[in-house]
Amino acid sequence: MSGKKKIVILSLMVALLAVTAVFNFVLSGNSTKNSSDTVAAANYFVQYKTERNESRSEQLLQLDKIIAEGESGSETVVNALNMKLKLTEITEKEFLLEKLIKAKGYDDIVVSIGLTSENVNVIVKDADFDQDDAIVIYSVLASEVAATPEKVNIIPVS
Repeated sequence: MSGKKKIVILSLMVALLAVTAVFNFVLSGNSTKNSSDTVAAANYFVQYKTERNESRSEQLLQLDKIIAEGESGSETVVNALNMKLKLTEITEKEFLLEKLIKAKGYDDIVVSIGLTSENVNVIVKDADFDQDDAIVIYSVLASEVAATPEKVNIIPVS
């Protein structure tokens, strides 16, 4: 299977995952938490992930177009291939970090890694977020992506 097909399949899988998450949220009908704040926060996380996945898929499609139309070995094609590889690596890291942080007991979490910087932003739903929670999250980031404190932003929402 060619690299282009692999990237397209990966992009489609990410988009399918986002759609599945939306359907899971909509169909779950979580009746124990009917407050509008809970729904708004949950919608925020689902919407953020969906928009991120759509944006990444569009970026990958544009890079595929550049690669297909460019001359093999040209600087433009090489740059597009490198950007595509970086986007794929960032997407995989974000997904891994979200899963690892969820395993620590946080229900809703979004991780965003900068494309042109080393910044890592974490948005976490936690009504009683404190310094211990920040340390738990930072320890995951430090061990998995070697994030330094000045490059990490942890934003709690309730």
